[in-house]
Amino acid sequence: MTPPRKPSEGSRYLYDSFDAAQARIEANERVAEQRWAALEYRLGQIDAVLERLEKRIWVGVYGVAAFLLAQMAETLIRAAGK
Repeated sequence: MTPPRKPSEGSRYLYDSFDAAQARIEANERVAEQRWAALEYRLGQIDAVLERLEKRIWVGVYGVAAFLLAQMAETLIRAAGK
């Protein structure tokens, strides 16, 4: 923030450009903070989706492994019965 100025310190046009520049800087900082917050939110959503996808992939892997073990067990049972 700019320090308060006294009205008797000269023309206001000496200070207006600095006040406008400071306001632009503050506005850009607020925009950057909002963009960063939006980016963090989106990254959190992507992370959650990736975790769900990973769980689904592992369920599929375990399903295939269970199917193969069941087929192997069935083959062993049939071979032992002959």
